[in-house]
Amino acid sequence: MGDSGVQAIVAAVILGVCMLGGSFLISQSLDQAAEQIPAVEAAINSMKTELAKAAAAAPAPKAAAAPPRRGPDPAKVYNVKAGDSPSKGGGADVAKVTLIEFSDFQCPFCSRVGPTLSQIEKAYGQDVRIVFKHLPLAFHAKAPAAHAAAEAAHQQGKFWEMHDKIFSDQRGMSEAKYVTYAEEIGLDVSRFKEDAKSAKVKKRVEADKKQASVLGVTGTPGFFINGRFLAGAKPFAEFKRVIDAELAKKS
Repeated sequence: MGDSGVQAIVAAVILGVCMLGGSFLISQSLDQAAEQIPAVEAAINSMKTELAKAAAAAPAPKAAAAPPRRGPDPAKVYNVKAGDSPSKGGGADVAKVTLIEFSDFQCPFCSRVGPTLSQIEKAYGQDVRIVFKHLPLAFHAKAPAAHAAAEAAHQQGKFWEMHDKIFSDQRGMSEAKYVTYAEEIGLDVSRFKEDAKSAKVKKRVEADKKQASVLGVTGTPGFFINGRFLAGAKPFAEFKRVIDAELAKKS
């Protein structure tokens, strides 16, 4: 037999011995592991018991705090002064309900609620006075000029005519358009232009904004119906519910 054959036999013998030794060690390891299983199970059960006790003893989690209220409280009655702001419907001396609106001429929701306010005017006549307050929001770049134009028209007794013109085309809002509207509704255009830029008109708009801030109104449209707050472009039924409740108090 050559050297290569001897080497092959030796290698086979060594491999066989390794396999037998490995089998023996694995067998011993499995036996030892099997012996440890009850102890491991006992430790796990003990840990579960301790965790359950700790959970039972821990204080109950506190309920999350309610988010802060945004805007006026609908449950409260606010003292909202109408002053000499533009109004329509019943006069201050005959109307049983005063509806004060804080509005922004560039706000799409303010435009959307317009037909509802017209419906209120038709349905209640002299029983409801509708008052307009200026609240141009900071992120509406075209709003300040529009409010100045409307207030300038108010100086000549044509606020609602300008109001309706501006809301009829919010996409076309511009100072040039307001001059055109002033001509169409019969204003003294030279005076209108001066008033729109005047400190008096700016002061009127700023006064309304300050009033809204004091009341907590941050969005438009916002309404106070005999001092009760109603937010957003609500449908007629929502306004009717509050108005009827106020009228019932007067009967």
